[in-house]
Amino acid sequence: MGITRRGFLQASALTGGGLLIGFQIPAAEARTAPVAEDAFAPNAWVRIDPDGTITAVVGSSEMGQGVMTAIPMLLAEELEADWSRIQAEFAPADAAYTNPIIGQQLTGGSTAVRGYWTPVREAGAAARMMLLAAAAQRWGVSESTCVAKQGEIIHEASGRRLGYGELASDAAKQSVPEAVFLKEPDEFNLLGTSQKRLDTPQKCNGRALFAQDIQRPNMLNAVVQRCPVFGGTRKGFDAESARQIKGVVDVVPLHEDAVAVLAETWWPAEQARKQLTIDWDFAGHGDLSSAEISRLFEQAVDNGKSVRAEGDVDTALKDAAKTLEATYEVPYLAHACMEPMSCVAEVSDDGCDIWVGTQAQTRTQKTGMEITGLPREKVRVHTLFLGGGFGRRSEQDFVRDAVTLAKQSGRPVKVIWSREDDIRHDYYRPATLNRFAAALDADGKPLAWRHRIAGPSIRARFFSEVRESGMDGSSVEGAENLPYAIDALEVTYAMVNPPVPVGYWRSVGSSQNAFVTEAFFDELARAAGRDPLELRLELLAEHPRHLGVLELAAEKAGWGEPLPEGRARGIAVAESFGSFCAQVAEVEIADDQVKVRRVVCAIDCGQIVNPSIIEAQMEGGILYGLNATLNGEISIKDGRVEQGNFDDYPLLNISEMPEIEVHILESDASPGGVGEPGTPPIAPAVANAVLALTGKPVRRLPIRL
Repeated sequence: MGITRRGFLQASALTGGGLLIGFQIPAAEARTAPVAEDAFAPNAWVRIDPDGTITAVVGSSEMGQGVMTAIPMLLAEELEADWSRIQAEFAPADAAYTNPIIGQQLTGGSTAVRGYWTPVREAGAAARMMLLAAAAQRWGVSESTCVAKQGEIIHEASGRRLGYGELASDAAKQSVPEAVFLKEPDEFNLLGTSQKRLDTPQKCNGRALFAQDIQRPNMLNAVVQRCPVFGGTRKGFDAESARQIKGVVDVVPLHEDAVAVLAETWWPAEQARKQLTIDWDFAGHGDLSSAEISRLFEQAVDNGKSVRAEGDVDTALKDAAKTLEATYEVPYLAHACMEPMSCVAEVSDDGCDIWVGTQAQTRTQKTGMEITGLPREKVRVHTLFLGGGFGRRSEQDFVRDAVTLAKQSGRPVKVIWSREDDIRHDYYRPATLNRFAAALDADGKPLAWRHRIAGPSIRARFFSEVRESGMDGSSVEGAENLPYAIDALEVTYAMVNPPVPVGYWRSVGSSQNAFVTEAFFDELARAAGRDPLELRLELLAEHPRHLGVLELAAEKAGWGEPLPEGRARGIAVAESFGSFCAQVAEVEIADDQVKVRRVVCAIDCGQIVNPSIIEAQMEGGILYGLNATLNGEISIKDGRVEQGNFDDYPLLNISEMPEIEVHILESDASPGGVGEPGTPPIAPAVANAVLALTGKPVRRLPIRL
């Protein structure tokens, strides 16, 4: 592992001697592309070519969050590279790129920078030391008389200098150092500065590849018709008419719940699908509805398992001067990625190749292994750009389609989902029902808080211990860590799993729990006759990072200052994924519609890599959450999803976008996430503004006046 110089000196002082630091950096063999003989590739993260080009190999997936720039910045900082010579490429699926936080190669939970913060910097520092050693050896001088700067090694006494490319072949012969020092934050030159994204040119000139761009010799195109009812299976099908369409090659059963059409191009496959007659077994779920699911939650919510218990809530409620009760609901939500699911697979004697925009290289490789029976090294995952992920592309259903059909047909297969496939066969953000009760004393001080949650578990389908225990941490995040100083506090969770598939959705449990807790908090403040910001600040006295973002957002938004008639502000704060975010929404109601005019966001995400990326991610997270606040709802009728496209699952358009301001707090804390923390506070901020305007709480999303 690496350590800062100051940390080394502090440790040495404590131990009274030197400190040997061992670290393991994955070897260069993990990369996909062959490395030129005269290149310098000391580990899996970096390659330096003789022309001075430095390639950063990125183990995470790029879905718009900026990781193809942030990870190279970590490398370049410790390498002392010339940023103008840096380029980035996707890593293959390989254990070398395991995210230390997650334990597999997966992009999610806002962990890319947090997970690779140390190992990628160590890789850069090790490469720098090997370049220093190579230069010193060539000049016959001590390494201590040389410095690395802007892609060159400089001998300070003589002024001699060599570029990294000139040293590549010599550096490749050096031993990997047994110890590296990492920079202190005040030594950073690149980290903390705004740099243009490395992937932008590719996305502007058309060189960026997505799964639908991939073409393989002799490739088939496939569409898949799934059972429209959740949990249903296929009994039989008639494909005679479908097979008559020119260009159709075959119609085959797929898995237990689908039929696939294979054609030379996509259009005849899509047209043939419409000609299929399929006999489905709905497995008793043909009557499932949103109303029935709500009833299941209602029946279970008071019988949940304890998540957090402090003080005596029952007594506080009984003896209180004033009590407040409320029930909140949130619906299922689709991910609605702008690029629907797609994947290309090819199975041959040489192995299995998968071209896909995936968040989960480890899972994708495992899927290929399970279907083909091939060993890990024979299943090659080619990561492409993602046209939106939000958790959806960590799933394997579309990958499984492509690999299965490629194996069966003996030809490469491209599977493309339609927008309707994507909306109606998602792994949805869980719907939940939340029952609250709170108590106030005669002075308006909160004495007790009870939050009971009922809803599905995302992790139950992955982990038997979650199913057996009835407890899923992702379902209660944002609720069990309520930061307010309330003496009597209770949080429970009742796991209820209807047959609607659920999955990770941007900011996971915090997306709904921040809404319900922060909106109910404003109800409590109103009942106490208190300003909601002042009450938050009072009850967060022991939480300086919450206070920091609240105070900054309120100040920049002009909290307490007069607004035009018909407008109001709402505020909310949420801790998620290692970061702290507060938002103030300025709202008006026009034509019986909620109009969000301005959002002021303050984020404390610890040490900063690239401020412009942070700002963009806050804006994107706010937009994503705002769409869910005003529009998003997946409803179930007759066992199936009622929505199918953007006409009935609408996205915000440009005219509905508010003015957004983002303010970043300086911090020396460890890096937090930025891809997801911008989403949780926006729904409660808007709902609280509506409460201030109308006097009526918003207890269900999307907001309907």
